[in-house]
Amino acid sequence: MEFVLSELSEQVVTARAAKRPLMIRGGGTRLFYGEPMSDGDTPGWLDLSAYHGVIGYEPSELVLTARAGTPLAQIEALLAEQGQMLAFEPPRFGAAGTLGGCVSAGLSGPRRMAAGALADFVLGTRLLNADGNVLRFGGEVMKNVAGYDVSRLLAGSLGVLGALVEISIKVVPRPRSEATRVLELDEAGALRQCLQWRARPLPVSATAWVPGDTAGAGRLLVRLSGNESAVRQGQEAVGGDALPDDQAQAFWLGLRDQTHVFFHQRPLWRLSLPPRVPALDLGPTLHEWGGGLRWLAGDQDGAALRARVQALGGSACLYHRGGVSRDVATFHPLAAGVMQIHRRLKQEFDPSSVFNPRRLVQEF
Repeated sequence: MEFVLSELSEQVVTARAAKRPLMIRGGGTRLFYGEPMSDGDTPGWLDLSAYHGVIGYEPSELVLTARAGTPLAQIEALLAEQGQMLAFEPPRFGAAGTLGGCVSAGLSGPRRMAAGALADFVLGTRLLNADGNVLRFGGEVMKNVAGYDVSRLLAGSLGVLGALVEISIKVVPRPRSEATRVLELDEAGALRQCLQWRARPLPVSATAWVPGDTAGAGRLLVRLSGNESAVRQGQEAVGGDALPDDQAQAFWLGLRDQTHVFFHQRPLWRLSLPPRVPALDLGPTLHEWGGGLRWLAGDQDGAALRARVQALGGSACLYHRGGVSRDVATFHPLAAGVMQIHRRLKQEFDPSSVFNPRRLVQEF
């Protein structure tokens, strides 16, 4: 595998000398996410799919280290054999999805509301930089803080600072018991109910409100995870009807991997909002994380939507743009101070703009 890494390094050095940008890819399942390439862009491709394999896995230490091109499905199968999992439940977008793409995109799934975000579990990374050198950040234990912030910074960076080639990640035991309850509620009622549950010590690991076939109708699904006693008591407190295990598993997998029919709609906006914010009534909506994550389908005035969401303390990402003009940025505009930090980081890590130009920010 060192030969593969050497070839990748040479490709980067050649591209930099030729002033030709490189787009990073592994399985290619997340290329939809981020700013679209303009018609005039003719970048090369830095393909990390051949740089794969688990380097180290210590179940007793709850740490796994793998190369960026390793399929996420392979990693999760290995973890399942030891009764462990990735706590943040990342969307996989098909069998070709890789660990590198997962961390680079920084997306977390339904369990994020209880377990935390992907970035919280990245312990260390190795990064191929614009000079063709491999830099190491962080370590393989949480207490090793040297460079830890840089590793977390790379999570969600969409490759604009360099190519992730290896990642060490913290894993967790699978819950002993899980159950899903279903309540018939409209969106406003579901949001109020989720707020009430947040104030109680319930083992809620995921929520999802899904709109129904008629206006105002919908279902709130609540997943409880933990030991048998906690899950049993949680079900009694939540109420509603039990969803059979096979149906529950299919639903949460569909939500996690975004194969649920709601995600087929275009355009599709991803709104991050404080859970206390009431229903926005802007169109078809599905929400997760107790109302903290809301998916909004259909045409919107991007500027007006972002102004409203920002006033409420949130942000709006044009997750799937469909036919929306490239003039509408994918990600919510950054505050001036934050943008300045982004510029400085790009200048420090990739001053020649070799990697993923304009993928994260339209400016560079």
